[in-house]
Amino acid sequence: MELIHFSSKKAPVKQKPSFNEEKLLLKSGYHSIAGIDEVGRGAFAGPLVTAAVIFQDNYSFRDPDLYTINDSKVLSPRQRENLSEKIKKEALCYSIAEIPVNYINHYGIGKAAQLGFYKAAQTLCHQPDFCLIDAFPISRLKKSIQKAIIHGDSISYSIAAASIIAKVYRDSLMRKIHCDYREYDFATNKGYGTLKHRQQIKKHGLSPVHRTSFSLNKFL
Repeated sequence: MELIHFSSKKAPVKQKPSFNEEKLLLKSGYHSIAGIDEVGRGAFAGPLVTAAVIFQDNYSFRDPDLYTINDSKVLSPRQRENLSEKIKKEALCYSIAEIPVNYINHYGIGKAAQLGFYKAAQTLCHQPDFCLIDAFPISRLKKSIQKAIIHGDSISYSIAAASIIAKVYRDSLMRKIHCDYREYDFATNKGYGTLKHRQQIKKHGLSPVHRTSFSLNKFL
C-alpha cells in the first residue's frame, strides 16, 4: 500500500517563472525544448494527467496575457482556463496524456507518473530535443536530454504552461466524473482528500474511480 499525503505537492514557491532555462538550452544548441508537468498525483480519485508544451524558440509571447503564466496552483480557475486556451494557440505544440485509475491501482502512482511524463513527451507533434520536467526525471529518456527542476512550475514558463493545461483538462474530467458519483462532490474537491471527501468515503464507501492502491480503507 502507498503512503497518502493530503497535499499533492509542496506549497507553491513565491517566484515568477521565466524563459531563463529555455534560453540557456537554446544557446547550447537545443531548439525544441518541452516543459512537462503532471496534475493529480496526490488525489484520492480520478486519473493522473500530464501535459507537455513547446514554445517557439524566440521565447517571447505575442499575447501579453501569457506573461501572467505561473504555477497553476496559484492561479484562479478563471485565470487557468483563459491561459490554457491562449497557451494552446501560442505554443508550437502541446500534448496531454491521461493515465487511468486502473493503471494507477495496478502499477502504483510512481509508475503512472513516469508513463504520463513519457507519453506526453512522445506524443508531441514536434519531437523535443530536450525536456524540462517538474521535480522528477523521466526514467525512459536519456539523462543527457532532460532536466528535472524542483518547483519547476515556478521557474520555467514551459513547465508552468504544461501545469496549467494539465490542471484545466483534469478539472474538466473530474466535473464529468462528478455526474456519475455526485455523493463524493468531485466537481469541488477534484478527487483530493479533503475532510468532506474523507467523510463521504466513510459514508458511501469507495467508488470505481477511487485509487485503491492508496491506503484509503482507513477512511471507511
